[in-house]
Amino acid sequence: MAEQTALADIGAEDGGKTDAAVFRDALGVGVAVGVSGFAFGVTSAGSGLTLLQTCALSLLVFTGASQFALVGALAAGGNPLTAAAGAFFLGVRNAFYGLRLSQLLALPRAVRPFAAQWVIDETTAVALAQPTRRATRIGFTVTGLSLYVLWNLTTLLGALGAQAIGDTDAWGLDAAGPAVFLALLAPMLKTGTERAVAGLAVLLGLGLLPVLPAGVPVLLAGLAAPAVLFLEGRRRGAAPGHAHQNDVPDAPEEDR
Repeated sequence: MAEQTALADIGAEDGGKTDAAVFRDALGVGVAVGVSGFAFGVTSAGSGLTLLQTCALSLLVFTGASQFALVGALAAGGNPLTAAAGAFFLGVRNAFYGLRLSQLLALPRAVRPFAAQWVIDETTAVALAQPTRRATRIGFTVTGLSLYVLWNLTTLLGALGAQAIGDTDAWGLDAAGPAVFLALLAPMLKTGTERAVAGLAVLLGLGLLPVLPAGVPVLLAGLAAPAVLFLEGRRRGAAPGHAHQNDVPDAPEEDR
C-alpha cells in the first residue's frame, strides 16, 4: 500500500495528475456523453432509418455531431446526398484532430487504424487536457472505449424504444447531440478570431435555414472560417504600414 501511494505521489509530482485521476475524469466524460446515444437512436428511428441503419451509423461512423446532422437533415425532408455531404464535411474536423493526436499519442503503427475510430471531439478534448504522454494515452483510451460501448448500447436502446416514446420532436431529443458538441466547443474558443468564426457560422447556419434545403446551411456555415481568416490576414497585413506611418517620431526642434 505504501509503495502504491508513493508511485501515485511521484506521478502527481511529474505530471500534476495521477493515473487514477485521469481514468476517473475520462470515464466521467465517456459516461456523460455516451448516454446521449439514446437521443440519437430515437431521432434516427424517427427520421425513417431502420434499426440496422441506425446501429450501423453509430458502429461505423461514430461521430455524434455528424450523425445528428445526417438524421436531422433526413427528418426535415432533405435530399439524402445533401444530408450525407453535410455530415461528411462536419466529420472532416476529426482528420485535423488526428494530426495533433498522432504526435501526442505516438502509438505503434499496428494500433493507429483502430485508434483512428475513436478520434472524436470528446477523446480529443480529454487527451489535450493531459500533462504527460502517459496521461494522454490513458485519457484517450478510457474515453474512447467507454464512450464507444455506451454510445452504441444506448443507440440500440433508443431505436428500440422510439415507438414507445412517440413524437420525438415533442421531446426535443434531436437537440441533445448539438448541445453536447457546443458544450465541449465553447471553452475552447479563447481568441477573438475563434469566437468570430463561431459567431459567423451560427449566423450563416440559422440565417440560411429558412431559405435553403436541409443540410445546405451546414455546408455554407463552413465558409465562416476562411472568411474570418481572410479578413484577419488583411487586417494584419495593413497594420504594419499603418503603424509605420503613425509611429514616425517628430523631428527634434533643432532640425526644424
